[in-house]
Amino acid sequence: MLLAIDVYYIDNSAKTVGVLFDNWQADSPAEILVAYKHDVAPYQSGEFYIRELPCITELLKQVDLSTLSAIIVDGYVCLDNHGKSGLGDYLYQYIDRQVPVIGVAKKAFNENTKYVAEVFRGKSSKPLYVTAVGLPLERVAEAVGTMHGKHRMPTLLTLMDQQTKIFKLE
Repeated sequence: MLLAIDVYYIDNSAKTVGVLFDNWQADSPAEILVAYKHDVAPYQSGEFYIRELPCITELLKQVDLSTLSAIIVDGYVCLDNHGKSGLGDYLYQYIDRQVPVIGVAKKAFNENTKYVAEVFRGKSSKPLYVTAVGLPLERVAEAVGTMHGKHRMPTLLTLMDQQTKIFKLE
């Protein structure tokens, strides 16, 4: 089972959505998980994990990590060519390296070329920026490339993004 996670913020509250799916080519989720968190930290460039990680860990309370083959986050595992940890690496450390973590980002960050693979999907001239810990980057980039959907963003990552934006405070 794979788990893709994204977080959406309104003021100091957050909605975290997790999309569980059976394999890289799945076109529909096995399950959609939701968690809400209030009083989240403000955004800090380069230290996004401070805001995002508590939201993700709240969602992970609903998941048996032993059932997962990877976790996909909207962001980076590694931020630069020097190996500076990003959200994905902080998550990997938090879960005691039990499950590989993959970062899939829509924008390049900090001239990161050493630890990132550009994945072109569909007819898009813009890549997705893929990073990983716990699995070889080349294998992960290939897997992201095979995800369902004919556009730049895979079907289930688009669904996840849409689900985060349907926001009601709980």
